[in-house]
Amino acid sequence: MICHVGVLARPDLETQFSGINMSEYILDQMTWATVKETRFETAVLPWGATEAHNLHLPYGTDTFQAVAVGLESCRRASERGARVVLLPAIPFGVHTQQEDIRLTINMNPSTQELVLRDLIDSLENAGVRKLVILNGHGGNSFRQMIREIQTSTSVFLCEANWYMLGNKEEIFEHQGDHAGEMETSVMMHIKPDLVLPLEKAGSGAERTFKIKALRERRVWAPRKWSEVTDDTGVGDPSSSSADKGVRYLEQVLEELSKFLIDLDASDPTNLYT
Repeated sequence: MICHVGVLARPDLETQFSGINMSEYILDQMTWATVKETRFETAVLPWGATEAHNLHLPYGTDTFQAVAVGLESCRRASERGARVVLLPAIPFGVHTQQEDIRLTINMNPSTQELVLRDLIDSLENAGVRKLVILNGHGGNSFRQMIREIQTSTSVFLCEANWYMLGNKEEIFEHQGDHAGEMETSVMMHIKPDLVLPLEKAGSGAERTFKIKALRERRVWAPRKWSEVTDDTGVGDPSSSSADKGVRYLEQVLEELSKFLIDLDASDPTNLYT
């Protein structure tokens, strides 16, 4: 069986897809013979990033995670009749405050908007009526782009930050926001071959703003990453486990796949009660 972007590394994960034709909902595995005969209602676009994730996780962590969540949520929705198609992932995110960290690849928000506009044009031409931007990187934010682009397209646009769909407080002891317990646990489940032993990880200790309102996030400003953390992580990964990753992902996947099914059945011109 072909694995999409290498995210299905474990045999127990692969067995989830036995008997399922993945080419029915994964665009980059489809042929024209399938595409020309299939009507897709909703497209899912995983949007990740390429950046350092502490000392134990790979640069592609955000993209691996977004693809894995998109793959499984589309599978579940497709099995229940939703007309969904998973688009190839975009692996570059906004890193304007991390450019001094080697090989962190930045894509400015203005560039992201141009890319998004071109993709939406192609989807609209293909008759796709809805697009879910499945975001996997905290530095990305598509809300303002959606507000502007929505006025010029008939494609219904929405953003889902997959890492906000589960209840982290129920599962994880430490609530860091980058390469900490949650991300490490998820990667230990979906891509264990790329996770170094936890004893090799940095502590993920964070230096916070001196100004109270900024420190408490009542006022927002971007963080200068190399001044915030010594190991590029923010959050203690020491209590991570694959089991916690499984439990958290199940919450995320249940909510996201249900949303895709509901969105598939909805009329984008009649969304309000």
